[in-house]
Amino acid sequence: MLHRRRLSPLAALMAVVTYAAPVLAADVDPASLYEVSTEGTSAQVKAGETGSFVLTIKSKEGAHVSDEAPLRLEVKGTLLTPAKEKLVLSDSVAKKAEGQAFADPRFVVPFTTASAGKGSLDAKLVFFICTEKICARQQKTFSLPVEVL
Repeated sequence: MLHRRRLSPLAALMAVVTYAAPVLAADVDPASLYEVSTEGTSAQVKAGETGSFVLTIKSKEGAHVSDEAPLRLEVKGTLLTPAKEKLVLSDSVAKKAEGQAFADPRFVVPFTTASAGKGSLDAKLVFFICTEKICARQQKTFSLPVEVL
């Protein structure tokens, strides 16, 4: 005669938690929820003229850059002088459209050059990317060459 063994409710719950835990732990990688672009940044500038450093954070569907958590952008230059070295979310040139819950931040930082040579712009960005389930701190660094003619 075949005996069936029934799991107690507690044992059944433990089995589900044990098998489901890796699935829950393998949630979305926050870095896959957005893209950061420096498209539009001046690559060549004549000495004594002004160029622009452009940085855009584009969130993907279901995600947004938090407007409650701190966002910090620090910009430094070699042979270049940024108009502003420390920026926050309120410095973004992108604003929410009517009916839009969040705006993707976009920064445009003018910089000046004093002499010819190979310069660079170095930037450090810290922000929080959020969904309905997570809000994760992100940090990115950039070093962009700028040729000063």
